[in-house]
Amino acid sequence: MKKKILLLLVAAIVLGASGAAYFGSHRATNGDTLTLYGNVDIRQVQLAFNGSERIAKMLVKEGDPVKKGQLLATLDTETLRQKVRKAEADREAARVAAVNAANTYRRTRMLVDRRFVAQQQADDARTAADAAQAGLHAAQASLELARKALVDASLYSPDNGVIQERILEPGDMATPQLAVYTLAMTDPLWVRVYLKESDLGKIRPGMRAQVATDSYPDKRYSAWLGYISPTAEFTPKSVETTEVRSSLVYQARIFVCNPQGELRLGMPATVTIALVQPAPTDNEHCRNP
Repeated sequence: MKKKILLLLVAAIVLGASGAAYFGSHRATNGDTLTLYGNVDIRQVQLAFNGSERIAKMLVKEGDPVKKGQLLATLDTETLRQKVRKAEADREAARVAAVNAANTYRRTRMLVDRRFVAQQQADDARTAADAAQAGLHAAQASLELARKALVDASLYSPDNGVIQERILEPGDMATPQLAVYTLAMTDPLWVRVYLKESDLGKIRPGMRAQVATDSYPDKRYSAWLGYISPTAEFTPKSVETTEVRSSLVYQARIFVCNPQGELRLGMPATVTIALVQPAPTDNEHCRNP
């Protein structure tokens, strides 16, 4: 009887030790990784002409990828070209007038030195020459403005991205206040997540991460922690639950590599960050995990 009880005690101790070892290992594994949930986010830009005229051509449509500096649309330039030609003629007339006024002043100055005319005539000639020179400067400025308006009749992409919305069409009147396209800038692209205050001490900007989505469950995207907000905020309504609606959190951006263009604005994403890792270098961020 005593032997049977002793065997039971030994078995209980062994099972208890095994269980403690299992649960301790399980906690350590979870403690080595931080899992965050958020949504893919990008910058959106409203593109507009810097002038007012009828639209002549719209060169891209919704969904088209565009490169930085690519021509997207043009205005009707006939009126603008006429203004440039007129400004060029006015500048040339002002140049001739300035040359003539300067020559008149120089000749009058010589006559004054020889005492053939009064000093007043030389003063008047100098005033006329100064006025003609000022007129030339004004005509040059007007020409530059006319040329700038002609350049502004072409709308270029400010960066790489995708045309999210085509708002106007050829024939519409464009103004600087009226957007022509909405551009979704695909670089940089990030996942917006929210951190608890207790997690702030576990991570640092630049740490490597991996991003997964429901749309591509078998893929992992290389990413890195790029930004942590310096100020706290209440849990956003988009992720609010009864348990956390009054919790303070810190917004963070997990910049993600998206070479195949598979990630879309608003897409739910899961971010995992290994808490124990060497300091990354910049060229490691977009390597395949």
